[in-house]
Amino acid sequence: MDKPIVSVIMPTHNDVKYLTRAIDSVISQSFKEWELLVVDDGSTDETPDVIASYCKKDERIKPFRIEKASGSPTKPRNIGIENATGRYIAFLDSDDVWLPTKLERQIATFEKHEDAAIVFSYYNTINEQGLMMNKPVVSPATTDYKQLLKGNVIGCLTAVYDTKKTGKLYFPYCGHEDYVVWLSILKQNWKAYNTNSIEAKYQLKKSSVSSNKFRAMQWQWNIYRNIEKIGFFKSMYYFVNYAFKAVYKRKNRLERL
Repeated sequence: MDKPIVSVIMPTHNDVKYLTRAIDSVISQSFKEWELLVVDDGSTDETPDVIASYCKKDERIKPFRIEKASGSPTKPRNIGIENATGRYIAFLDSDDVWLPTKLERQIATFEKHEDAAIVFSYYNTINEQGLMMNKPVVSPATTDYKQLLKGNVIGCLTAVYDTKKTGKLYFPYCGHEDYVVWLSILKQNWKAYNTNSIEAKYQLKKSSVSSNKFRAMQWQWNIYRNIEKIGFFKSMYYFVNYAFKAVYKRKNRLERL
C-alpha cells in the first residue's frame, strides 16, 4: 500500500457491540487513501478477534493493544498518533460512525483554504437503539483561537488536523483534552474550517449526558488559567460564554433522549 494521506485513530475498549459499525464506516469512505489504527485499550471481550478479522481483510487496518486498560481514550489516541504515517490525522471512537463522504469533503476543504489546520463538520446524534435524533449538532463555518476560547465547537469525531502545518500533536492528560489540542493548533494563527455538512453520527448515551457538570467546569477553568495562562478577568469572560453554551447544549441533548 502507498503511504496513506489520512491516518484515522480509533480507540476501543470492550465495545464489540458497535466496533464493526465504526470500522465499516471508515471502509465505506469515498476517499480511499487512509489507514485505520485501531488501539485496543485492554479489552476483555471479543474486541481483539474482531480487529484481527478486519486486519486480515484490509491491509490499511493496523492493530495496536494496551494490555492493561488505561481507562481513558487519551493513551490509545496518543499511541495511534505516534504510529500514524499520514499527513492528516482524524479521530473516530469505536461507538461512533462516519458518513461516506466525510474524508472526501474534508480534504477538499483543506485544499480550498491555505490557512486551514483543522477541518471539522456537523454531526448528528443517535440513541442507544441506533435511531437518529431530530436535530444535528451544528457549529460555525469557521473558528479561530479567540472564538474557540468561548467554548469548543469542534466535535472530536469530525476533526482532522494537518501535521504538515502543525507537526504531530498529542492529547494531554487532562479534562477536555481534545479541546486543548484544538486551542494549541489555532494559537499558532491557523484557522479551523467547517465543511458545513453533516458527516458523522455520535452515539449518545445516558451516561454521557449525566456526567459530572462540576468536574467539567473545573476542567474548563483549569484550561484557561493553567494551560492557556489567561488572566483572571479574561478567564471569567470566556468562562461565562462557555457556561452559557454548555447549558444550552445539555438542554438540547436531554430533549433528544
